[in-house]
Amino acid sequence: MDFSGAFSWMNIRFLLDGLWVTVQVSILSIIFSMILGGVAGTIRYSGIPFVSKALGIVIDIIRNLPLLLIIFFTYFALPQIGIKLNIFWAAVAALTIFESAMLSEIFRAGLNAVPKGQTEAGLSSGLTYVQTLAIIILPQALKSMLPAILSQLISLIKDTSLAVIISLPELMHNARIVYGQNTNYVIPMFVAMTAMYFVVCYLLSLASRYLETRNYNY
Repeated sequence: MDFSGAFSWMNIRFLLDGLWVTVQVSILSIIFSMILGGVAGTIRYSGIPFVSKALGIVIDIIRNLPLLLIIFFTYFALPQIGIKLNIFWAAVAALTIFESAMLSEIFRAGLNAVPKGQTEAGLSSGLTYVQTLAIIILPQALKSMLPAILSQLISLIKDTSLAVIISLPELMHNARIVYGQNTNYVIPMFVAMTAMYFVVCYLLSLASRYLETRNYNY
């Protein structure tokens, strides 16, 4: 097969443009899902009457839905109720909803791993419950949560490829356009995509391993 021209600067630049969209969607989704997931996990950990249970039901429903279905919902269903998002923000919204549910359980588990005596000590020293969470419980929990959070964020980066279904111009989408114009480029494009995804995800996995080793040594 003739692979000549597959790795031309024009094609590589087009793929890098797609990778940049992937990175932008990932960063925004990470920021929003960390905030929402952290809040949701803290509420569930706190056991607020009714609210914690209702939130737990919603989170369980989201966690057991395919991400692809959530992407379809944000792009095709939300406009039916007056919420119209462009392709980029529909992808960000879908990933944020899904990842927030996943991260909330990581936050809740991390908070539960901190001995209850720490909360009692904080309250007995005159701190409010919120202050105890922010100053004493959360910093300890984050140390054990970080590797799991990074692993989940690696999955998020890979999950951005599912947004190709709504034609988000991310890496997978752009690669499909290239090899759609020349079927001889299918293998080179998959090799290029593999390399790009690997570099980004491997760097994050190295950070995760470092944090795991550091936490273990402590």
